[in-house]
Amino acid sequence: MPAAVHIVPFAALLAAAIAPVRADELANLVNAYRAAPGTCDGRPAAPARALAVEPALSAIRIATGTFLESALQRAGYEAEHAEAITITGPRDARAAMDAIGQKYCRILLAPDFAAIGTAHVGNDWQVVLARPVAMPPLPDWPDAGQQILALVNAARAQPRTCGTQAFGPAAPVTWNPQLGQAALAHSADMAQKHYFNHKQPDGSQPPDRATAAGYRWRRVGENIASGQRTPAEAVASWLGSPGHCANIMNPGFTEMGAAYVVNPQNRNRTVYWTQVFGTPR
Repeated sequence: MPAAVHIVPFAALLAAAIAPVRADELANLVNAYRAAPGTCDGRPAAPARALAVEPALSAIRIATGTFLESALQRAGYEAEHAEAITITGPRDARAAMDAIGQKYCRILLAPDFAAIGTAHVGNDWQVVLARPVAMPPLPDWPDAGQQILALVNAARAQPRTCGTQAFGPAAPVTWNPQLGQAALAHSADMAQKHYFNHKQPDGSQPPDRATAAGYRWRRVGENIASGQRTPAEAVASWLGSPGHCANIMNPGFTEMGAAYVVNPQNRNRTVYWTQVFGTPR
């Protein structure tokens, strides 16, 4: 019986339901094809780099009406681009590869993919190819805090409108290590407990954390962000939000600390940013 093959973009998946299991043999065959493709669509094809075999992609469950983006998220895999091929009929990995090799050679050879996950149950097979989100390396949190400080002071040097509130230039803020520690503690708490809020689960608020860090304050403000990949992205997101922007431009604040934390157990490498402003007593 001929194999039925479907190619599914980063949108709705229209495929028969299967319960994926690891099938590295097919992934290895795809990589062998990428190393020496021969031809594609009747023309000589250039080799492509090997794809990393990714367990999270192999574990994705594809069913009728499933959206690949949602399936990737449920598997804890963050991708900039992904596609899936499903096959019904082949009895083994070699037959599955033969079924998709030439017909979908352009997708299998696409240079922008970096990872693959393959799975099968009986005669139902699936291949998921993806390009994961690339996270640029971050400096140590004190260095990132200093970058944020410089960006904040550059913003404060210019007049700015935050939402409907107009601000004139403000004097630069200085780095305060106690506020830096308060920022680090809150970023760590959010990253470890997987929430995003100024209020911690124990009920503590920004002034409580500043006090716990040893800061004697007359005024405290806090900005938080999640998912931004660099200090510049974090500051840009704050400046684009009226309330956060108002904290940055507030001439009443004279000191600042900032930090980030990434939970190493978080597969998506989500970055949690905290910026604490203060005015000492």
